[in-house]
This record gives sequence, C-alpha cells and structure tokens, in this order.
Amino acid sequence: MPKGIAVDNQGRLKGRTSLSDTNLLLAITVVVFFLLYLSAILFLGGSFTKPQNFLNILNNNASLIVLACGMSLVMITGGIDISVGAVTCLVCMTCAVNLERQGGNIFTVILIGLGIGLLYGVVQGFLVAHLGIQPFIISLAGMFFAKGMTTIVSKEPVRVTNESFLAIKELRIIVPGLGSNNKLGQYVPAYIEVGVVIALAVVLLLFCLLRWTKLGRSFYAVGGNNQSANMLGINVRRTKFLAHVLCSLMAGLGGILYFLHVGSGDVANAAGDEMNAIASSIIGGTLLTGGVGNVVGSFFGVLSLNTIKRIVSSLGFDEAWWSNITVAAMLCLFLVIQSVVLLRKNKTKQ
Repeated sequence: MPKGIAVDNQGRLKGRTSLSDTNLLLAITVVVFFLLYLSAILFLGGSFTKPQNFLNILNNNASLIVLACGMSLVMITGGIDISVGAVTCLVCMTCAVNLERQGGNIFTVILIGLGIGLLYGVVQGFLVAHLGIQPFIISLAGMFFAKGMTTIVSKEPVRVTNESFLAIKELRIIVPGLGSNNKLGQYVPAYIEVGVVIALAVVLLLFCLLRWTKLGRSFYAVGGNNQSANMLGINVRRTKFLAHVLCSLMAGLGGILYFLHVGSGDVANAAGDEMNAIASSIIGGTLLTGGVGNVVGSFFGVLSLNTIKRIVSSLGFDEAWWSNITVAAMLCLFLVIQSVVLLRKNKTKQ
C-alpha cells in the first residue's frame, strides 16, 4: 500500500497510516511542551507559576497559531508557503490605513483581511496546482510582492485611534478561577483577548476538517503519494489549490488578529512569522515531506516555541541570538524525531 494511504473493503479512501504517525508525533509534542512548562515552574518559578503567564503566550501569539495551522494544511499536502508573514503585515497596514484615513470600520477590516488572503490563495494556488510551479518559488515571489505593497500603502507607521476598533482591541475575557494576587496583595483576574477565542475556534474547525471530511483525508493522501492519490480518484490539482487557498485565508485572518493585538500598521509587523509558523508546524509533528501532520500539534508547537523563548529570557539571556540558537536546537531535535518515525514507517512497509 502506498505511503500514507489506506482503503477499506468498499474502496473508500482512509488515512489510517498517516493518522497513526500524526498521533505519535502529536503525543511527543504535547509531552515535550508539558515537560518544558513544568520544568520552568519547578526550577524558575516567578511568573511561570501564574496562570496569566500561560494565557499571555496565547494572547501574544493568537495570530501565529492561525498562521501555523494554515501552514500545516499546505505542508501536509507536501507544499510550503513562505509568504504568510508578509501577507499578515500587508493586512495590518491596509486595515490601519482604512480605519485611520479612509473612515473604515471593523467590518471593512474583516473584508480587507479575508479578501487579501483569499486573493493571494487563489493566485498562488492556481500557479502551484495548475501550472506546476514549485510552491517555494511562488510563495517567495508572493512574500516580496506583499512586502513591496505594504510600503506602497504606507511607509510610515499608522496608529489607529478609531474608538469602535479600540473597544474590541481592549476587550478582555475573564477566565474564572485563574487570577492571582499582585505585589500589593490585590487580586488580578486572569484574562484572554478576543483573538485567542478566534484562534482556538480555527484550531477546532481545521482539526474537524482534517479528521472527518473527505477534503481533509485528501490532503493526507496527496501529501503521502500524488500518483496513488490520483489513482484513487482524488483530484490532486484541486486538493493542492484548496490547501493554498485555505493557508492564505488563514494568513489574512492572522493579519486581522495581529492587528487586533498591536492596534497599528507598520512595515515591521509580523517580521519572521513565516519562519515561526513553519517551525511551529514542524515541532507540532508536520512532516516536510507531506502526508503527516495535525493542527493541534501546530498549536502545541507554537506554545512550545514561545515557552522555550521565555525560558531563555528568564535565564538572563536576553540577546536575540540565544533564542535563535535554542529554537534551532529544538527544531533539530524534532527533525531527528521525525526521521526516526519515517525509518519506522519504511521498516514496517518492508
């Protein structure tokens, strides 16, 4: 049976092999995250003992969670999209200019963000799926185009003062029972931002899409083996096209969430988020070769990535290169783990 594909006794496509590998890598990611955070609580203490510290990881990375989930969809099909960070930046700047200079509102922000993401997805998806151009090259061109367009929209930072937008930006959702006392002995309730709720909903929806829909199973099949998927009646081009559309749509939504968090447009917004999204997906168990992955794993990949950065900072290594070195070591570790999983698969097939 081809890699990552299984068929039941009625000839229907199943993703049993890929999903078992996905669950194994997901379990490893979850265990690593809990070990990291537990170690931080036991040996570093301080803010790590407060629930708000964990919630702040979610608050600060809601957009990255959405980007990583979208990236996972493309990587599961065997592709990649390195334009998502630049698209996020373009959405932020365009939405800021619309609100501050063109009299826009929260509804125009949503339309602009999702519209830019959808347009990017359709163009890049068509070029990749129907013209057969390598996704890395197409998304590299898309990244440069988005960066250039961001500068055209505005070279200067744009800070939003729209009252209705700021009301949503400053909205806090209280999490009961997780508050703590500050240095003055006052009780401070724990909270999450609106973007976190949206990001968690995206994780849930995409998990359901991958796990229980025909399209989700097609993603795994195409990533496992294009030719075999085609022989099973799967429209490979359509599947790749939809994967890129969804990924760019998530980049548009991620741009809206990033904008909701920072409240301004700047050419430096979301710098490097495309690499953080790829790293989070890999840490979460998504194979670069395709056919294996899970958005829940990508969610925990984002948490693990930012937890290790906070641990490094808490140890007094505030310079950026220490975080980069640690993340590189973490990526190497998970790539080795993935290689072991692939070796196990090959031995099982033989």
